[in-house]
Amino acid sequence: MSAASATMAASAARSNGLGAAAAWSAKFGAYGIVGIGALIMFTPFYFMFVFATHTSAEIFSFPPPAWFGASALDNLKLLEERLPFWRNIGVSLYVALMQTALTLFFCSLGGYAFAVYEFRFKQPLFAIVMGSMIIPAFMGMVPTFMLMDFIGWLDQPRALYVPGAAGALGIFLMRQYIGTAIPRELIEAARIDGCGEFAIYWRVVLPLIGPAMGTLGLITFINSWNNFITPLVVMRSVENYTIPVALRSIQAPNNTEWGALMVGAAIAVLPLLIMFFVASKRLIEGLTQGAVKG
Repeated sequence: MSAASATMAASAARSNGLGAAAAWSAKFGAYGIVGIGALIMFTPFYFMFVFATHTSAEIFSFPPPAWFGASALDNLKLLEERLPFWRNIGVSLYVALMQTALTLFFCSLGGYAFAVYEFRFKQPLFAIVMGSMIIPAFMGMVPTFMLMDFIGWLDQPRALYVPGAAGALGIFLMRQYIGTAIPRELIEAARIDGCGEFAIYWRVVLPLIGPAMGTLGLITFINSWNNFITPLVVMRSVENYTIPVALRSIQAPNNTEWGALMVGAAIAVLPLLIMFFVASKRLIEGLTQGAVKG
């Protein structure tokens, strides 16, 4: 090998080494940033669970406790004295399940119609559906209260899940997914075989949109479980409060049992954390499906 060739080979080796080092540094830096962000987001949850095991006096001591204590059961008993806590949990679970079921049914029907059928005013109607997403939620508080009062649904759980059973986000997500995941030939073949339109939706389309249904169901359940404004407006009795409003109701100036409040919040958030960790991969997959189709 000539001297020139040897020099070029050495330069190429150095360049490859520098490139590998730069790539490793970039990867390490990215993981470091993600790790710091995860730590920052995890810290409030950690202290919530820690404070759930301490009394109010211990929580407000200096420095505050950084490890678990022995007052979790006492805090739970105090919470049960202040609230019908497990009934509130049951109301939240019932409302979240009902809203999830209705949302999946009606949004998948609406998304299927917008994705498959051609009908008059289809585009303007879809534009109205999408335009409703830009309206702030608080603007519907007074009309919602007036409507629920008019039909006699105040202080009834149905007032929490029926009005939002066909949200714009769900219809959009289903329309995008069905438009990319369901071949038109499959629908035409079902029609040729004698299937009615609802039978095509129920027997052909519904089994094929599981990822989108799972994603929408997870989003709907979490939003319903965490909903605070609507139950605050339409619910009147503490027995029918959902868990966010129930926990808020025991806060009082200079008389809040923060240990009891923290144990209630910890119990309320635990199902959501488990659901997120179990289903986060499916959530991301469902959100990204159909993203390239307009």
